[in-house]
Amino acid sequence: MNDQITELGLIDDEELMLDDAALALAGIDHPGTDLAPYQAMIDDIVTRLAETGIDAESPQTRAALLAQVLGDEFGFVGDRDTYDDPDNADLIRVIDRRRGLPVSLSILYVAVARRLGWVADALDVPGHVLVLIGGDAAPVVVDPFRAGVVVDPESLAALVAAMSEDAAPAVRHVATMPNRAILSRLLLNQATRAEATGKGRRALTLYERITTFAPDDGHAWWHRARLELMDEDIPAGRRSLTAMLEVTRDPATRQRVIETLTALTA
Repeated sequence: MNDQITELGLIDDEELMLDDAALALAGIDHPGTDLAPYQAMIDDIVTRLAETGIDAESPQTRAALLAQVLGDEFGFVGDRDTYDDPDNADLIRVIDRRRGLPVSLSILYVAVARRLGWVADALDVPGHVLVLIGGDAAPVVVDPFRAGVVVDPESLAALVAAMSEDAAPAVRHVATMPNRAILSRLLLNQATRAEATGKGRRALTLYERITTFAPDDGHAWWHRARLELMDEDIPAGRRSLTAMLEVTRDPATRQRVIETLTALTA
């Protein structure tokens, strides 16, 4: 396993720099690629934001500046035409193409905002990722996939309702994402697309990466075990299920894992 992934697993969640981590994860699939130009572009975005937003204090003003710089000036927007292209979840290719998925674009928005000391978090919405700008006082939600457009409460409720039969409870579960969860979501997008196109080994590699830097991700352990068992690697599948059992507290999920482990030893 790549040393960079192991190192990411040793950093406290709040100390993770999302852009650096996402570039490091992308770099594993681009051996020999110099990451300096990509880091320099992110620095250029931060510099431009600092120049234009020197007096930006309110979440509304900061949100508008993020949309102006990242969306209008640098041209980052969601890839509607080839949404399932794996490049959309690879930050190197996202920067090359100025196109990406909601989660990869959200990483850029959150990362550059935080580098300026602004409060910013990725917001986990069913089937989507948005960005929350500002703390407790009148925060603003923006959609990086739509070049940073502001999402008002009514639009947010409508977005959640589209993914849920009962909008009200779902809205209550919209929450900010820890840094590791954002990075896991990024690689999860790659893994599901790889498996959907028959690249099971590639998907397994991605789940191995997730469980290395985010060992508390029970979802990733389950899919890693599933693919290991499909590959007839019973000892590996058993180890992954045991690891999942150590981090999972949901009774129904634990019972499912225990039953699977029991079946493997029968």
